[in-house]
Amino acid sequence: MNRKQFIVLLVLVVVIGGIGLAVYNKNNASYQGSARAGQKLLGDFNVNDVSHVVIKQGANEVNLVKVGEIWTVKERGNYPANFEQISHFVRNAQELKVVQTMKVGASQRHRLELAEPGQPFAATVVELKGDGGKEIKSLWLGAKHMRKSQQPSPFGDDGGHADGRYVMVAPNSETVAVITDPLTTVEPRPASWLNKDFLKVEKVKSISVQSLEATNSWTVSREKENGPWSFADQTAEENFDTNKVSSLANALSYPNFTDVVVDKAPEQTGLDKPTLLTIDTLDGLKYAFSVGNKTPDAHYYVRISVSGDLTKERTAATDEKSEDKEKLDKEFQDKQQKLQDKLKQEQALAKWTYTMPSGSLDQLLKNRSELMVNPKDENETADADDDDLPSFGNAAFGSDLP
Repeated sequence: MNRKQFIVLLVLVVVIGGIGLAVYNKNNASYQGSARAGQKLLGDFNVNDVSHVVIKQGANEVNLVKVGEIWTVKERGNYPANFEQISHFVRNAQELKVVQTMKVGASQRHRLELAEPGQPFAATVVELKGDGGKEIKSLWLGAKHMRKSQQPSPFGDDGGHADGRYVMVAPNSETVAVITDPLTTVEPRPASWLNKDFLKVEKVKSISVQSLEATNSWTVSREKENGPWSFADQTAEENFDTNKVSSLANALSYPNFTDVVVDKAPEQTGLDKPTLLTIDTLDGLKYAFSVGNKTPDAHYYVRISVSGDLTKERTAATDEKSEDKEKLDKEFQDKQQKLQDKLKQEQALAKWTYTMPSGSLDQLLKNRSELMVNPKDENETADADDDDLPSFGNAAFGSDLP
């Protein structure tokens, strides 16, 4: 091979190599922003830098914003968000791994629910942001990846179950990845991200309902837990049914709420003319509920305020031994501190309007007449008592009686 041929050959190698590199770069560009199978989908990032999570799909959007040390839901008046739920999602996002990638053209993305925002079958867009709204990572969520069950379903549903999800990292990419987590809880619904820790009414001392109709108002009370209930202002014509009150004390032991309302005026919720429900506890806490109208799905609009008159000093028993005093004083102070913490936490609920399921409140919002013994029930009881009496007809004593 002479010098000229060598130079020609070298030029050809360079040209072919350049073409190969260009092809490689072009193919690699389609995978830009997306990890290969087995790698982390979003790469490495510091989860502690995330202070704002945006989830949006169509007209629905939720902004989870960290204010100080508290995560809040912006669309619900900055109501506290579920920290564990957010923390789990962000940490999980950091560990998401790709199990498969595929090329999908823009015209075909709708088949995987990864179309552009505003289009039919649009993706759910998730943005992780830091200070100043600076984007850290973003992710498009598409359809769930379904795995058909090996066994036929007894309910006739052969659609299988979600074992993953189709996702995209770069909106302008043609690469769609499949991950093994379906991310079913990542939805742009503000109510689903609220912290649902709520109040708990314990050791009820009295219950009072002040209705818009004075004749439906009532108050019941007792002196000690598990003690008998008395009915205030009972008239001579009224026969108070203690059995109907016994269950009321526990009606709000574990209450919950469905959502926080931020866009309705009192006139729209009925809270301009509410029914007032007041509950005092033996521990010195007072709960005041303003109850408005029901929503179309039968939930009440409710405002809540909590106050307290907590005992500061323990009254020692007359026969209390000196060696027991220190222990009893400590137990009392520990109990009072827990009540102070509970009061502070529950007083913060007064900032918002809630929707609460009607079940527990309907038990308490009874009309005055509903707490009385029903005359029909009295008659049935009397009839039952008469049926229990032995028969004293002639047959019982023989036929010799006159």
